[in-house]
Amino acid sequence: MDLSNSGSSNEGRTAASAGAPEPSRAAGPVIYRQSLWTRLTHWLWAISLFFLLLSGLQIFNAHPVLYFGDQSGFGFDNAVLAIGAENTETGAVGHTTVFGHRFDTSGLLGLSWEDGQAVARGFPSWATIPSYHDLATGRVVHFFFAWMLSATLLLWLLGSLVNGHLGRDLAPRLSDLRNLPRDVADHVRLRFHHTRQYNTLQKFAYGGVLFALFPLMIATGLAMSPTMNAALPWLPEVFGGRQTARTIHFLAMLLLVGFFVIHMLMILAAGPINELRSIVTGWYRTDPPTHAGMQPEVRSRS
Repeated sequence: MDLSNSGSSNEGRTAASAGAPEPSRAAGPVIYRQSLWTRLTHWLWAISLFFLLLSGLQIFNAHPVLYFGDQSGFGFDNAVLAIGAENTETGAVGHTTVFGHRFDTSGLLGLSWEDGQAVARGFPSWATIPSYHDLATGRVVHFFFAWMLSATLLLWLLGSLVNGHLGRDLAPRLSDLRNLPRDVADHVRLRFHHTRQYNTLQKFAYGGVLFALFPLMIATGLAMSPTMNAALPWLPEVFGGRQTARTIHFLAMLLLVGFFVIHMLMILAAGPINELRSIVTGWYRTDPPTHAGMQPEVRSRS
């Protein structure tokens, strides 16, 4: 998930100028595409999101119901999602209810199996940290990595403002909007172009994660905190109440999971070795020049 380019003066170097092996004539040139700062923030985000997801599901399992509004309980009919289990004539059944529509989700949600035994729990043990029920540990893990993600995002933002990365690499331009239909068509046909620049879909996707989903996750997380409610009593009201903030937090998590799945599929389709090498070592093989000494104008893979 190469969410940034640092803007370092080293970026854009060819392999030959940096002492790296000279690429063959049949392949495109190898450039230094991802700086150390880019790779470091990428992996810090990846690690943070992994632990945030699994510890967050541990916290969710303590009360696997989502509501709209500021309050919840037996006296309110404002649940939008509920995961549970019940005994029936044919045995225990797990179920998930979404806006009043009930689905049998036995084996995954509501009821799962541990050591051959049926266990009633929201998400199964393999999807939570810790795998057993431990809300206190889950909260400790979740808060630690929440602060890690927030600090990394702030440092990345400050660094990107200083080196001009935001305006140069992530801000969509008019040419990007004109190229959007072609970019979508190329992705649908799995035609990927490997250059240094981000393409239009990348800019929208990465911008959406960095400037919408990440801040939304942080803000709704703070809105659920009793400490922050005391310090900033207006914050939960911005989202329509603490329960609504919790629901939005959950939905933002689902969008981030969706982004991750699509991101992984694009990496596999565009060439996983080249993509992984880029975010691990910084070196990236681009498309062969279309003319002598010139790179193709089409932009990089998603």
